[in-house]
Amino acid sequence: MNRIRTKLQENKKLLSIYFTAGYPNINDTATIIQDLEKNGVDMIEIGLPFSDPLADGPTIQASSTQALKNGMTTKVLFEQLQDIRKTVNIPLIIMGYFNPIFQYGVEAFCKKCQDIGIDGLIIPDLPVDVYHEKYQAVFEKYGLINVFLITPQTSDDRIKYIDSISNGFIYMVSSASTTGAQSGFGKVQTQYFKRIADMNLKNPQIIGFGISNNDTFTQATQYAKGAIIGSAFVKHVTNEGVKTINKFVDSILN
Repeated sequence: MNRIRTKLQENKKLLSIYFTAGYPNINDTATIIQDLEKNGVDMIEIGLPFSDPLADGPTIQASSTQALKNGMTTKVLFEQLQDIRKTVNIPLIIMGYFNPIFQYGVEAFCKKCQDIGIDGLIIPDLPVDVYHEKYQAVFEKYGLINVFLITPQTSDDRIKYIDSISNGFIYMVSSASTTGAQSGFGKVQTQYFKRIADMNLKNPQIIGFGISNNDTFTQATQYAKGAIIGSAFVKHVTNEGVKTINKFVDSILN
């Protein structure tokens, strides 16, 4: 079974961490992954940097820009992850935009992901209907779960459609804005979390955008299977480097 599905069956709330591959330094990628697993993170999203990241806030955009300057490319990322499954067991997801995947060749990209042990992809700018018609068979051929995003503006019909073609989890964006940490969730967001929870979808939901500390993690996971932290973690490695990952994870979980 795909590692994502196995992880989703565990009787606990899941913490997923996003970071940008090749940031702060080009060779930090594998070290960050290994340290995150060692410190109790359940799932990791590896950001493939792109020059025009539409869904990302300033923190992640800046990390993408620096990673590209550092020399990060799709090819370099695959080389860095070649032996990752010798040391890491938790689910690994590549989050990136469709253009670099298309340039690499969708089937070649999926095959490479299978070869190195990637479990899923998150591609914010690949429309669900285009995926369903053109690419779902290719993803499934190589054992990859494609994770779709929903926002407070996504209609119930669209959510049900996404749920019907998903086979992992649904990435529930906490607000309609770009990524970024915030101090807490207001009434509107909490009502949205509850509304989706009450839809009883077949795929569990994991909430992302705006989660930065134990309070927001606890609030989000009251209504969902888990939560994703990106900007707050990227800020941490920007300010403190990659040696104190344990401190960051502790601050979220304890």
